[in-house]
Parts: sequence; C-alpha cells; structure tokens
Amino acid sequence: MIQRFDVGARLSEMAIHNGTVYLAGQVPDNEDLDIAGQTRETLASIDALLERAGTDKSRILMAQIFLADMADFAGMNEVWDAWVVAGHTPPRATVQAPLANPKFRVEIVVTAAV
Repeated sequence: MIQRFDVGARLSEMAIHNGTVYLAGQVPDNEDLDIAGQTRETLASIDALLERAGTDKSRILMAQIFLADMADFAGMNEVWDAWVVAGHTPPRATVQAPLANPKFRVEIVVTAAV
C-alpha cells in the first residue's frame, strides 16, 4: 500500500511505502532570506513532514541538496551540520542547479525509514 500526503495535481509532498518515506523537494517559505535562513526553513519543513510520517531526521537514508549557487555551500553546511544528528548523518549529494523559483537558494530532498 502506498500512502500519499498533500496530494496535488502535479505532486504529493510525501509518500510512504514499505516502511520508507519519500519527500518531495522542500524549499523555504521566505524566499528573501539568506542561505542560512532558507536552509533553516527548509529543514524545519523536513522535520514537520517526517514527524507526520512517524519518523525523524535520525532515520534519514539519503539526502539530496540542490543549491542555486555553490558559493552558498559553506553557509548551507553550517546550518546542516547543526541540524543533523551526530552519529546518524545520512549519505548526501550536493549539486548546483537552477531552481524553479530564481529566489530560492536551496532545495532538499530526503528519503527516510519510518
């Protein structure tokens, strides 16, 4: 059985299947923040979705981070490093990519165990 959450015409925010939760790309609410602020907001959205799924950031299996500009790598990492659970840091990829909204500086996709 597949459970979908916040289903829209184009995408669902989250799906759960066989004990694994898949999140859509999460972006900040406030597009005018600097990279630290946008990263904090994005990670807060991830925390909220994982909580709805009955899990948390210590159970993340994989993270994919998209930065509009690699010059933001250090600023994003500073917030990320404070957020991840020591001893439970997930495999991760970080790439530069144009994002759907040119004001977005970061988008993060995670997959986690329930």
